[in-house]
Formats: sequence, C-alpha cells, structure tokens
Amino acid sequence: MSNNQKTSGGFSSLMAAIAIVIALVIGVLIYKLVFGNPANFVNGLKDAKANLPYWENEPVEEGVGHIFGLIHKGGFIVPILVAINIIIITFSVERFITLTRAKGKGSIDKFISKVKGLLETKEVATAIEECDAQRGSLANVVRAGLEKYSHVAEDNSMDKEQKIESLKKELEEATALELPMLSKNLVVLSTCASIATLVGLIGTVLGMISSFAAMSSGTPDPAKLSAGISEALINTAFGITGSTIAIVMYNFFSTKVDTMTYSIDEAAFTIVQDFSASNK
Repeated sequence: MSNNQKTSGGFSSLMAAIAIVIALVIGVLIYKLVFGNPANFVNGLKDAKANLPYWENEPVEEGVGHIFGLIHKGGFIVPILVAINIIIITFSVERFITLTRAKGKGSIDKFISKVKGLLETKEVATAIEECDAQRGSLANVVRAGLEKYSHVAEDNSMDKEQKIESLKKELEEATALELPMLSKNLVVLSTCASIATLVGLIGTVLGMISSFAAMSSGTPDPAKLSAGISEALINTAFGITGSTIAIVMYNFFSTKVDTMTYSIDEAAFTIVQDFSASNK
C-alpha cells in the first residue's frame, strides 16, 4: 500500500464556490456604495436628501468622483464585471501562493542536480533528507520514488523487471497525487477569460440599445444618448480588462505547471534509470 501524501494548498471546491459568491456580493457593494455615492453626481447629495434618483444626474466634472460616476452609468452589468475582476485577482493570488509552495524552498534545477549526484554515489538516504528539506510537489514525488528505490533494492523476492515496474508504479502514483493540485482552479481563470468579454458585450449591446432609443423619438435626448454610450463603453472596458488579465494569468500559471510537470518527469526518469543501471 502506498503511503504517498500530496502537497496541500489551494481552494477546495467549496471554498472556491464561496469565494465566487463573496466576490459577487463585494461587486454589488462597490457598485452601490463607491461608484454610486451621491457625491459622485451633480447635485447628488441634495437630490439624495429629496429622495430623488440622483444617479440620473451627470457625474461631477472632475476628480475621482467623475470617474466613479461614469462607471456607475454603466448600469447593472457593472457589478457583475467588477465581481469577475475580483474573482480573477483572487484566484490569481491563490494559484501564485499554491504553486510557490508546490515549487518548494529552493531552486528546482539545483535540487534535481543534487539528487542526481547523490544517486550516482548511492547516497539514497541523504537524497531523501534533501527531499525533506526541499519540500513541495517535486520533492514529494522524488521522496516516494527514493523510498521505493530503497525498499525494492533490498527485496530479493522480485527480479529486476518486477522491481523496475514497482518503482515506476510508485512514481506514477505519487505524480498522480500532485498534478491535480497544480492545475486546480485554473479552469476558473480560463472561464473568466471567456465570460468577461461576453458579459461586457452584453452591457455594450444594452448601452447601444439605449442610445438608439434616445434617437428614435423626434429630437434626440442628449442626456439619454450620452448615458447609453457611457454604458456601452464602460462595460466594454471592464470586460476587456478582465479578459486580458485572466488570459495573461492563465498562460503564466499554465507555463509554471508545465515546467514543474517536466521536472517531475525528469526526476522520475533519473531514479528509474539509476536503479536500472545499478542492478544489471
């Protein structure tokens, strides 16, 4: 029976779902309390006291309030897009922390070179100690392989081929425990990369509909026309921004996972090759 343990870290499925819900709530609160602050609109504070819809006024002419007021004009799609951007940032930070922990404490290249050197001199016990010092996904796989290496080397009940197969199986099992953790939650980033643009496009279309509606009745209403254009452009900007960040982060983390996977395969191959060479 295998005693392999995988590297812990990262959001579980439940935690990921909770994080998404919290991001949606925060998005709504930011939209209402920050972007929708009455101070961001002309006569906003006065209209708020009179119980009038102050958000229908124009944003103040300058400063941060002007920007926030314009963003609020983007309509009900804005809090959704804000939430998507928060989700992207949250899971990017989560993946960065998890993959940093999975990498271990030292340089992966130096660790592999050190293990190779120790195997060449048959210092398996010292190599296992190096794994304990290194930690992380790669070290876990190497440690599992080295422990099996020591075990099968002393087992006289199996021939060479059986020992090699047993060693390969142990390395495969250890790798299978680690790889899912490395790529977990990347699907959230890839999904956000797609839906951020689509949700932004929905807001754009709704804004254009409002603009054309303002022009459809005799003399166009400049205020409604401006509001429709603002809604369209703001949602487009938020959607493209979120999609761009998500794509960059997804590719960045995918490259890190591929690099670590290659290092694990290289280390596993080294252990098997060394065992084969030393048991001719």
